[in-house]
Amino acid sequence: FSCQWTRSHFRFREPYSDLAFALEAEKAGPRAILMAVQAHIIKYLLFERPTEHTHLQRLHRIGRREQGKGLSVALAELLWAAGGGRRAVISLVSTAIHITPSRDYTADDLTERIQQFEFLEKAAAQEFIFDHINCFRAEGSRGVILFLYSLLLSRTLER
Repeated sequence: FSCQWTRSHFRFREPYSDLAFALEAEKAGPRAILMAVQAHIIKYLLFERPTEHTHLQRLHRIGRREQGKGLSVALAELLWAAGGGRRAVISLVSTAIHITPSRDYTADDLTERIQQFEFLEKAAAQEFIFDHINCFRAEGSRGVILFLYSLLLSRTLER
Protein backbone atom coordinates (compact mmCIF):
# COMPACT_ATOMS: atom_id res chain seq x y z
CA PHE A 1 0.00 0.00 0.00
CA SER A 2 1.15 3.54 -0.69
CA CYS A 3 1.84 6.02 2.06
CA GLN A 4 -1.56 7.67 1.46
CA TRP A 5 -3.35 4.36 1.95
CA THR A 6 -1.29 3.49 5.03
CA ARG A 7 -2.23 6.80 6.69
CA SER A 8 -5.90 6.54 5.76
CA HIS A 9 -8.63 6.11 8.33
CA PHE A 10 -12.25 7.21 8.64
CA ARG A 11 -11.95 10.78 9.88
CA PHE A 12 -15.01 12.98 10.33
CA ARG A 13 -15.18 16.75 10.39
CA GLU A 14 -15.42 18.42 13.78
CA PRO A 15 -18.34 17.10 15.91
CA TYR A 16 -21.30 19.50 16.39
CA SER A 17 -20.31 21.54 13.34
CA ASP A 18 -22.41 22.07 10.23
CA LEU A 19 -20.29 19.44 8.42
CA ALA A 20 -20.08 16.94 11.30
CA PHE A 21 -21.64 14.28 9.04
CA ALA A 22 -18.81 14.53 6.47
CA LEU A 23 -15.75 12.32 6.17
CA GLU A 24 -12.49 14.03 5.33
CA ALA A 25 -10.82 12.74 2.18
CA GLU A 26 -7.52 13.70 0.60
CA LYS A 27 -7.26 14.10 -3.17
CA ALA A 28 -5.35 10.86 -3.67
CA GLY A 29 -5.41 7.42 -2.13
CA PRO A 30 -8.62 5.71 -0.97
CA ARG A 31 -10.98 8.56 -1.79
CA ALA A 32 -13.42 6.34 -3.74
CA ILE A 33 -13.89 4.01 -0.77
CA LEU A 34 -14.41 6.96 1.58
CA MET A 35 -17.06 8.43 -0.71
CA ALA A 36 -18.94 5.13 -0.97
CA VAL A 37 -18.99 4.88 2.82
CA GLN A 38 -19.99 8.57 3.03
CA ALA A 39 -23.09 7.90 0.94
CA HIS A 40 -24.23 5.19 3.36
CA ILE A 41 -23.54 7.43 6.36
CA ILE A 42 -25.75 10.17 4.90
CA LYS A 43 -28.46 7.61 4.09
CA TYR A 44 -28.45 6.45 7.71
CA LEU A 45 -28.45 9.97 9.15
CA LEU A 46 -31.23 11.21 6.86
CA PHE A 47 -33.59 8.27 6.74
CA GLU A 48 -32.84 5.72 9.45
CA ARG A 49 -31.52 7.48 12.55
CA PRO A 50 -34.19 7.96 15.21
CA THR A 51 -34.48 11.70 15.86
CA GLU A 52 -37.14 14.36 16.12
CA HIS A 53 -35.42 16.60 13.56
CA THR A 54 -36.69 17.01 10.01
CA HIS A 55 -34.72 15.79 6.99
CA LEU A 56 -31.84 18.20 6.45
CA GLN A 57 -31.73 19.21 10.12
CA ARG A 58 -30.73 15.60 10.83
CA LEU A 59 -27.28 16.31 9.35
CA HIS A 60 -26.44 19.28 11.57
CA ARG A 61 -24.82 19.23 14.96
CA ILE A 62 -23.95 15.53 15.12
CA GLY A 63 -21.77 14.45 18.02
CA ARG A 64 -18.83 12.04 18.09
CA ARG A 65 -21.00 9.12 19.23
CA GLU A 66 -23.50 9.71 16.40
CA GLN A 67 -20.61 9.88 13.94
CA GLY A 68 -19.41 6.49 15.20
CA LYS A 69 -22.91 5.03 14.98
CA GLY A 70 -23.32 6.28 11.42
CA LEU A 71 -19.95 4.87 10.43
CA SER A 72 -20.65 1.49 12.04
CA VAL A 73 -24.04 1.23 10.30
CA ALA A 74 -22.48 2.15 6.94
CA LEU A 75 -19.58 -0.29 7.25
CA ALA A 76 -21.85 -3.13 8.38
CA GLU A 77 -24.29 -2.48 5.55
CA LEU A 78 -21.53 -2.55 2.92
CA LEU A 79 -19.90 -5.68 4.37
CA TRP A 80 -23.27 -7.44 4.60
CA ALA A 81 -23.98 -6.62 0.96
CA ALA A 82 -20.51 -7.85 -0.05
CA GLY A 83 -21.27 -11.11 1.78
CA GLY A 84 -24.39 -11.63 -0.29
CA GLY A 85 -26.73 -10.83 2.60
CA ARG A 86 -25.58 -13.97 4.41
CA ARG A 87 -22.41 -12.97 6.25
CA ALA A 88 -19.88 -10.29 7.04
CA VAL A 89 -16.20 -10.69 7.87
CA ILE A 90 -14.56 -7.97 9.92
CA SER A 91 -10.79 -7.66 9.94
CA LEU A 92 -8.97 -6.12 12.90
CA VAL A 93 -5.29 -5.89 13.76
CA SER A 94 -4.06 -8.05 16.62
CA THR A 95 -0.69 -8.12 18.32
CA ALA A 96 -0.16 -11.77 17.38
CA ILE A 97 1.33 -12.69 14.03
CA HIS A 98 -0.97 -15.00 12.05
CA ILE A 99 1.11 -15.35 8.84
CA THR A 100 4.75 -16.25 8.78
CA PRO A 101 6.76 -14.31 6.18
CA SER A 102 8.26 -16.46 3.44
CA ARG A 103 10.07 -15.97 0.14
CA ASP A 104 6.72 -15.44 -1.56
CA TYR A 105 5.45 -12.92 0.99
CA THR A 106 7.07 -9.79 2.36
CA ALA A 107 5.85 -8.68 5.78
CA ASP A 108 4.10 -5.29 5.88
CA ASP A 109 3.36 -5.21 9.65
CA LEU A 110 -0.37 -5.35 8.97
CA THR A 111 -1.41 -8.28 6.81
CA GLU A 112 0.36 -10.82 9.00
CA ARG A 113 -1.47 -9.48 12.08
CA ILE A 114 -5.01 -9.45 10.63
CA GLN A 115 -7.56 -11.30 12.73
CA GLN A 116 -10.92 -12.16 11.14
CA PHE A 117 -14.32 -12.20 12.82
CA GLU A 118 -17.24 -13.72 10.90
CA PHE A 119 -20.85 -12.77 11.56
CA LEU A 120 -23.99 -14.44 10.28
CA GLU A 121 -26.29 -11.65 11.48
CA LYS A 122 -26.05 -8.08 10.23
CA ALA A 123 -27.02 -6.59 13.60
CA ALA A 124 -24.24 -8.50 15.38
CA ALA A 125 -21.69 -7.27 12.84
CA GLN A 126 -22.89 -3.70 13.27
CA GLU A 127 -22.66 -3.92 17.05
CA PHE A 128 -19.16 -5.42 16.84
CA ILE A 129 -18.01 -2.62 14.53
CA PHE A 130 -19.49 0.01 16.86
CA ASP A 131 -17.69 -1.58 19.83
CA HIS A 132 -14.41 -1.48 17.85
CA ILE A 133 -15.02 1.75 15.91
CA ASN A 134 -11.67 3.25 16.91
CA CYS A 135 -9.95 0.46 14.99
CA PHE A 136 -11.35 2.14 11.87
CA ARG A 137 -11.28 5.81 12.80
CA ALA A 138 -8.22 6.36 14.99
CA GLU A 139 -5.19 8.02 13.46
CA GLY A 140 -2.59 5.39 12.59
CA SER A 141 -5.19 2.60 12.61
CA ARG A 142 -5.09 2.04 8.82
CA GLY A 143 -8.86 1.79 9.10
CA VAL A 144 -9.58 2.07 5.38
CA ILE A 145 -7.20 -0.80 4.62
CA LEU A 146 -8.87 -2.89 7.35
CA PHE A 147 -12.23 -2.14 5.76
CA LEU A 148 -10.89 -3.11 2.33
CA TYR A 149 -9.65 -6.45 3.73
CA SER A 150 -13.06 -6.92 5.37
CA LEU A 151 -14.82 -6.27 2.05
CA LEU A 152 -12.66 -8.75 0.19
CA LEU A 153 -13.08 -11.45 2.84
CA SER A 154 -16.83 -10.85 3.15
CA ARG A 155 -17.21 -11.18 -0.59
CA THR A 156 -14.85 -14.21 -0.56
CA LEU A 157 -11.84 -14.57 -2.76
CA GLU A 158 -13.69 -17.05 -4.98
CA ARG A 159 -16.38 -14.48 -5.83
